[in-house]
Amino acid sequence: MKLLGMSLVLGLLAGVWAQLSVVRPLCDSPEAEEAALVAQDYLNSQHAHGYKYVLNRIEDIKVYTQPDGDNTYLLELDLLETDCHVLDPTPLANCTVRPKILTAVEGDCDVVLKKVGGALTVTAFKCKTEESTEDFCAGCPILLPLNDTMALDFVQTSLVTLNNMTENITYTLAEVGRVTSQVVSGGPIYSAEYVVVEAICLDDVCEPLQDPMASRGLCTAKGLSNDHTVSCKMFVNLMPAVDANGTAPVVQVHKDSLSPKHGLRHHKLTALHNPHLSSLLSAESLESAETVPVVPAVVDAGAAAAPAADPAAPAADPAAPAADPTAADPAPPVDLGSSSDSVSAEIPHVVMKRDVPVTPADNPAAQVDPINLVPVCPGRIRFF
Repeated sequence: MKLLGMSLVLGLLAGVWAQLSVVRPLCDSPEAEEAALVAQDYLNSQHAHGYKYVLNRIEDIKVYTQPDGDNTYLLELDLLETDCHVLDPTPLANCTVRPKILTAVEGDCDVVLKKVGGALTVTAFKCKTEESTEDFCAGCPILLPLNDTMALDFVQTSLVTLNNMTENITYTLAEVGRVTSQVVSGGPIYSAEYVVVEAICLDDVCEPLQDPMASRGLCTAKGLSNDHTVSCKMFVNLMPAVDANGTAPVVQVHKDSLSPKHGLRHHKLTALHNPHLSSLLSAESLESAETVPVVPAVVDAGAAAAPAADPAAPAADPAAPAADPTAADPAPPVDLGSSSDSVSAEIPHVVMKRDVPVTPADNPAAQVDPINLVPVCPGRIRFF
């Protein structure tokens, strides 16, 4: 009875998997674009620090289809960091991608989505974030660690300058976005981007105002500690934008997060989200290097044993019959004008195999051009 039960379960599982199939649409197809944009917005909604990321390229896509239409999508995406902070309500389409010369930051993400009732939802993802050093040049600004002592001193000095310029409001540091330095004859010139939030001060001690309506903005300071400029872009929408597919909570500013303890030079995308819910993220995506399978040529055993033909010799007529090894003289050629029935009757055991149809040499116009296979993926590069 136990054996019968196991057989029944295995049979049901086999029936379910038999109904699944993998479809590989073009990486630049509307279907792939729709899924990639949903994934992009969701990744940004889960990213509580640093800057928004924008889609640069769809590296690969697989769709695991089911008869009921509830499909599963597996995407490999290449994203680039923009100059819009995650708290900035500016639409992503209006954000500028940071150029390579300013040390661009790239995100490589594998994302799993489910499509139920025509709606796409992200169920799991894993991301890797790293700097682009392809166009690194000597003398260009270089990224500094977010907890660099000299850089943080410069940030605090420029914040004092900002508060001296404002009236009836005091700002405190919420987050350091990025800091660069460039060596010149007078010493290192710093450029810092950091988020400020309205503060409540008591006896010269200021704490971030934990209120969704608190004023926030992204400030940029440039120069030396004793000679610099500072300007800020205050966010009009005081609540962080979360798309319908996102579940990111309202960002709260905590004192422990004001001085990064890590030595990273940029903020990373959230690395993992529910990877245990999908076996599709359990292994590296070696399948992305898949190529179109080539059907192997079938070689007749007798033909394989024959010596190679002299390339200088004229090509043999494929319609010619095989020679009788017992005959003293070669058999006369078969009349090509005879019917196919008579030919097959004379040489019933000959099987002709060829990869390309033979084209008559006296008819060049009949030659067939080779077929160029268009790769399914990766897709187009949007920025660099």
